[in-house]
Amino acid sequence: MAESTKDRDEDTFDVMDLAEYAKRQRWWNRVFGNNSGPIAEKHSVATQLAIGGVTGWCAGFMFKKVGKLAASAVGGGFFLLQMANHTGYITVDWKRVEQDVNKAKKQLKLNSERPPAEVRTKVDEVSIFVKKNILLTGGFAGGFLLGLAS
Repeated sequence: MAESTKDRDEDTFDVMDLAEYAKRQRWWNRVFGNNSGPIAEKHSVATQLAIGGVTGWCAGFMFKKVGKLAASAVGGGFFLLQMANHTGYITVDWKRVEQDVNKAKKQLKLNSERPPAEVRTKVDEVSIFVKKNILLTGGFAGGFLLGLAS
């Protein structure tokens, strides 16, 4: 009697519709293959590198554009300030500016010896993320440099 129950259990199969299975898969799984990556998300190596590279390139490209804009704004503002000072529209007390800058330097030196606890915890979180997702961060770094160069 036990053998007949065992035979019936072995003959039971689940029917799976492959079209429905394929629709449920993520697009990157269909393009880059099954999940076999070493990280917690378990994406393939190609997926991690592609996602990291694309996001890094976008970040690098935007960083370059915003950096140029910021540099132009700061340089242009300083240029206009100097022009206004030389033409007599404004008078800048450069000794006071120097005193304020030196005071700010001293405050930064005092606070830079030991960063606050929240900064240390964020640095630890970032280092843990980088260690766990080395392929993703490597792709991001490469893409970021390509974005800066393009």
